[in-house]
Amino acid sequence: MSRILCVVPPLVGHINPAVGTAAALAARGHDIAWAGPDELVRRLAGPGARVFPCVSSDPGPDPDAKIAVRTAGLKGPAALRFLWESFLIPLADHMAPRIRAAIEEFDPDLVVVDQQTVAGGIIAESLGLTWVTSATTSAELVDPLAGMPKVAAWVDGLLEALRGRIADGRGEADPRMSPHGVLAYTTRALLGPVALAEQVWLVGPSVTDRPAPADFPWEWLAGAERTVLVSLGTANADASAPFLNAAVEALSGMAGVHAVVVDPAGSVTGAGENILLRPHVPQLALLTRVDAVVCHAGHNTVCEALWHGVPLVVAPIRDDQPIVAGQVTAAGAGVRLRFGRADAQRIRDAVGTVLDEAAGHRAAARAVGRSFREAGGTEAAADRLEALLKHRKAELRRPRRPRGPAGRPRGVLPRRDPSHPSGPSPN
Repeated sequence: MSRILCVVPPLVGHINPAVGTAAALAARGHDIAWAGPDELVRRLAGPGARVFPCVSSDPGPDPDAKIAVRTAGLKGPAALRFLWESFLIPLADHMAPRIRAAIEEFDPDLVVVDQQTVAGGIIAESLGLTWVTSATTSAELVDPLAGMPKVAAWVDGLLEALRGRIADGRGEADPRMSPHGVLAYTTRALLGPVALAEQVWLVGPSVTDRPAPADFPWEWLAGAERTVLVSLGTANADASAPFLNAAVEALSGMAGVHAVVVDPAGSVTGAGENILLRPHVPQLALLTRVDAVVCHAGHNTVCEALWHGVPLVVAPIRDDQPIVAGQVTAAGAGVRLRFGRADAQRIRDAVGTVLDEAAGHRAAARAVGRSFREAGGTEAAADRLEALLKHRKAELRRPRRPRGPAGRPRGVLPRRDPSHPSGPSPN
């Protein structure tokens, strides 16, 4: 069997899909290890997970990591600039030597790298390793910067400078999209008619069953005609208070409706008797019992809801969320609101619409959910990775051409000048 190293950032939504795929591979006898946040990985993947600590589970503010905390007011271009300059690039610089040490100790046959842990792809390529991207959101698949060439060039410049610092400039692949393969946890039913490279594998969401915790008051749901879940995810507590309070006002006293509202910061006041406030919930177990979800259009929450055939009200805040929200509405599986203008009346109307069977949102959500299940999810992801490993091992058994100059890392080729494909770059 093979040794597989999963490289992940300190973000729950990016670790969870990898956990399902890693579990499927482990069940087939592969040796799995992790490079990422020790405590968080063990909480999500199990206490027995082998973890090479590379970053704190809560890295910011961290003077050593130099990773900043984003404030609620950052959206649009400012949010994108912050994401790259103050989070992704500092995270990569911080994790890089630790990822390299993990690779040296574990000696993996394959490295599976989350799309936002760009150091993993750069280092794996520079060492000549086979590596695959884990794309936990579909944002990069639709090339969000295609219409912004200056911004795209700026991001490329940041990545090239990073490559120079952590890999001596070796390699040329985009660390967000491995040429060996990209595990895309979605399907055409949600993604839409986007042109994709051959190495992008649409495997569907990585959704694994988890036991329903006994400490949740499940009996509270018993008398509800309809149940609505309201959640803005784990990374938006700083921006959530106005929206959550508007949602509670909208749903309090709504005929025949009970609502579970996730309020990690304790910011909600004045909830009606039909509102259950919880700092956190067993989301997957709860989704089997709800009729609609109101959320921020986070990719994981959207996919988990649609997996269960639950329609959505989506109010994207920033990052990839507007893209995902657009996919939900294009698929007919929900209604979109503007986060900053979502008052109680707008939220009430949107929830009423998605709960109305005649509107067709539930039927569309179920259709997307069927496509997810048919795609195969974690088992399909494991199949793809095993096929890649088999192919790469067969390649290694073939006679090799003579090696290049002494000292060149295994599998690393010299840069090539695009105007002269047959010759090395003069740079």
